[in-house]
Amino acid sequence: MAGEVQERWLKWVALTTTILAVCAAIGSLKGGGYSTQVQLMTTKENNKWSYFQSKSVKQHITEMERDLLKLELVKSDAPSVREEVQRTIKAVEDNIARYDKEKAGIKAEAEDLSNTQGELKRHGGNFGMSVMFFQIAIMLSAIGSLLKQRSAWLSGLAIGVAGFIYFLNGFFLFF
Repeated sequence: MAGEVQERWLKWVALTTTILAVCAAIGSLKGGGYSTQVQLMTTKENNKWSYFQSKSVKQHITEMERDLLKLELVKSDAPSVREEVQRTIKAVEDNIARYDKEKAGIKAEAEDLSNTQGELKRHGGNFGMSVMFFQIAIMLSAIGSLLKQRSAWLSGLAIGVAGFIYFLNGFFLFF
């Protein structure tokens, strides 16, 4: 009779260990997927900031052109030249305003990518924590089974519950 009870208990150990291993495998895959997405978002964000920087350089060159044209305007006495320079200054200032507007849009896109990246990191981090807890739970369950110590298995189950909480949080971000 005692052998049957112990055998029954070991079946539960095997079942729960299998469930923990499946959850660990899924958590590992999901965590890896989020990690890949974070890397892609990082690349996209870096590209946006590089684009922003190139627009800043172009804007600076255009501002220098405007300043040189203003100097030319001060030096020139001919009304036709002054008129042409003023028209060119107006066009250059329109370009400067356009660069400001483009940079604002690029900056907003880069910041959105950064926010998305942060959320993806939270998902991935939770899956990583779940895998760690699942592995510890599997180890304790295995020790409990080998040494026939129910307390080790129950400790493993408790840690497995913590892993499952992080696992669910990886999907839903409760906390």
